[in-house]
Parts: sequence; C-alpha cells; structure tokens
Amino acid sequence: MLACVTTHAPTAGIERRALIRRPSPRLDAGLVTHQERVPVDVDAALEQWHGYVSALTETGWTTIDVDPAVECADSVFVEDTVVMIDGIAVLTRPGAATRRDETAGTEKALRDLGYNVLAMGGSGTLDGGDVLKVGDIVYVGRGGRTDAAGLAEFRQLVEPLGKRVIGVPVTKVLHLKSAVTALPDSTIIGCPSLVDDPSFFPHFRPMPEETGSHVVDLGDGRLLMAASAPRSADLVAGLGYTPVPVDISEFEKLEGCVTCLSVRLRHLPRSGE
Repeated sequence: MLACVTTHAPTAGIERRALIRRPSPRLDAGLVTHQERVPVDVDAALEQWHGYVSALTETGWTTIDVDPAVECADSVFVEDTVVMIDGIAVLTRPGAATRRDETAGTEKALRDLGYNVLAMGGSGTLDGGDVLKVGDIVYVGRGGRTDAAGLAEFRQLVEPLGKRVIGVPVTKVLHLKSAVTALPDSTIIGCPSLVDDPSFFPHFRPMPEETGSHVVDLGDGRLLMAASAPRSADLVAGLGYTPVPVDISEFEKLEGCVTCLSVRLRHLPRSGE
C-alpha cells in the first residue's frame, strides 16, 4: 500500500513535501534525558500536532503520513529516522534501542515515493536530530544519541554525495538541533547556555529563549517557530523573516522541538551514486 498523501495546498510544488507521523497513544512514555519528566497530555498533543500539520499545509507543503508506529512512544519525532541529502535518503540507526523499529515505516514511505535509500548498517548510532545541514556543510552532533562509529559511517555515506561532514560536541542537550538551527542565510542561531562552544560556528546569533533556537525554513522567508519563544520570534522578524508560530508545548515536555516533527523533502528523488 502506498504512503497516504494528505494535501490542503493545491499550489504546492513537488519540491515542497514533508514527512509527518501521527503521535503514538503511548506518547506520554516517551524518553526524557536532559530535563525533568512532567506528565504529557496525549489528547492535547494530538491537537497540537494537527496544528503543526496545518501550519505546513497552509504555507504550501504537501504532507505525507508515515505509517503510525503505535508501540513506539517517540515515533512522532520522525526527523530522527532519516536524513535527506538532496534527493537521497540516509536511513539512520537511532541511539535509543527502543526507537529502532521506527525506521521501517520511514523507509517504506520514502521508497513508495521513489527515493533511493542508503541505510546505516553498522553498530554505530545516529539520530537525525543531530544533523544540521548548512549548504554543503553537514554538522553532526556527537553526544548521547550519536556515537563516534555512527558519525564515521554517516560520513562515509554522505561525503561521496558532495557534502563535508563536521562533528560537533553536544553535551548539554539531547540533540545538536536542540541547541542550534540555521536561518536561510546560513546564520546559526541558538541559546548560548545550550551550546558547548558557540565560537565553533562561523556566524552565530544568540537567541533570548531556549525554544527560540529552533526554526524550520518553510520557504519565502517564513520560519516555523515554537509559540513559547515570542521574543525570539520578534528578533527573527527584525531580520526580515516571517515567524509562523505553533504551539508544541506537550512535545517540548519530551525535549521535542519544531524540527523533530517533520522531514522536508525539497528535492526530487535521484539515483544513488
């Protein structure tokens, strides 16, 4: 059966598609590593997820539902299962053993869409949330979920595709993109208290809120951001971008952010090389 495609934006081009995955009913049992566990309202989270999906479709993105993984509490964080390198999908090997069954549904959806999939097959681990692409540079967080062997294997898969992989230490947060993301002009943004070494990045702009460290480039100057970071949204607006705020407070209880809940497919499938 082909992946279910849901679209509310008839003008959306094929280059603007995004994988999403419905939250598991076991979401409240999701992993927490760097913050205190607090109860998650699963019903409220589902409502927020629908709001997140609406923000994508209303800005011209076609959403593609990955088959649900109801037994996997963290499966809504689909970003961790795959890294898109132009038109090729690199399937990850998540650092948490309880999350490794999540990758099968992501692989199926991408193969149904015609993408070539390169799967990590070694003993190393890597989460997609540890991967930040900025032009031809791919920063990879080396921390709790991504180990040295996983970084090495990922580098072997990706560098032949014309990318340069740079390992970045991550000790204060779950993933690299829990600490930093990038604006469309390649400026790295983040909350300094969460970043091991801000001077590591050539252009770093501090953000006033932790959740303001996360943006998703929706195109046309629009940036998806958490509603919990209004001061950061004002800062971004002052740089000439248009913030698109979404309430993801239930997912933030599980160290989730706006990048975790989708995987953008901005390139047509192409054959492996």
